[in-house]
Amino acid sequence: MPCAGVFDLLQLQRLFSDRLKERVPLARYTTARVGGSADAFISVNSKQELKDIVGYLWSLGIPYLIIGGGSNMLISDAGVREVVIYNRARQVRFDEDNHTPKVEAESGAKIGLVARQAAARGLAGLEWAAGIPGTVGGAVVGNAGAHGRDMAESLFVAEILHQHKEGDNSQGNLHPMVEDWPVHRLEFGYRNSILKRQKGSMVVLSAEFPLMRSTPEQVRKKIQEFVSFRQRTQPPGASMGSMFKNPTEDSAGRLIEAAGLKGRRIGDAEISSKHANFFINHGGASAMDIKQLIDLACSEVYEKFEVKLELEIELVGEW
Repeated sequence: MPCAGVFDLLQLQRLFSDRLKERVPLARYTTARVGGSADAFISVNSKQELKDIVGYLWSLGIPYLIIGGGSNMLISDAGVREVVIYNRARQVRFDEDNHTPKVEAESGAKIGLVARQAAARGLAGLEWAAGIPGTVGGAVVGNAGAHGRDMAESLFVAEILHQHKEGDNSQGNLHPMVEDWPVHRLEFGYRNSILKRQKGSMVVLSAEFPLMRSTPEQVRKKIQEFVSFRQRTQPPGASMGSMFKNPTEDSAGRLIEAAGLKGRRIGDAEISSKHANFFINHGGASAMDIKQLIDLACSEVYEKFEVKLELEIELVGEW
């Protein structure tokens, strides 16, 4: 029978057989540990599987949501009507033979783990990413950054699946195409990219990063410095990372604190008393608890400072 008017569940069952799971709770797949269920849920274990399944869904006109590390997203308590693809494509391959060493990682690989694997080989360049909880794909889409560096500065090329139109007229048929996109084609901005702005039409399959030769001791020392700074300045616990983008020449955390909201709670959700741009789930929060804190922060900051806060995270599902 049709599922919420979005897709035919029986059609998906015939297509994907026992790979398709129904009514899968999504909270366990997110760093905030909140959110409802996915009507349809499929795991992929390689970039080829990711390419094939997205291609099938495109051909059927079925919307989808890709989840990797589950950071930087707030999934509603009502859940997700799109097909949720859980990206477990995590192969990582280092090439140390060339003059410039490099690493290629599939999009479901944890970017922090890739940075630590590089450190173990004495390869530098990704130390800034060691504390980031998301995946390579998510980091590319959102131009993740920390400690003065970001994806736009660190990436060499991304392997992108997109829909290519055959023919010169508007009636041309769309077909999946895989291309290596250099950094300029990704149109990176502050925590943004063309992939994020045109969500659903492009997918990161893998990414390649140039590295520099160093020693394991030196790279690990730099990583530890960054991790220690993160532990001193950011709260532990279940959160989505930074909630809002920093306004020009200011910081979202400072504005929220200046509005008197540091430590404010709704239910089991809290605007962190350590860093006001982090919203913490203390164990029993709902997605709506967090959403109400988001709305409160936006309204109070605008009322007091006439600054419109812009979300860095993505609101997912039915609100």
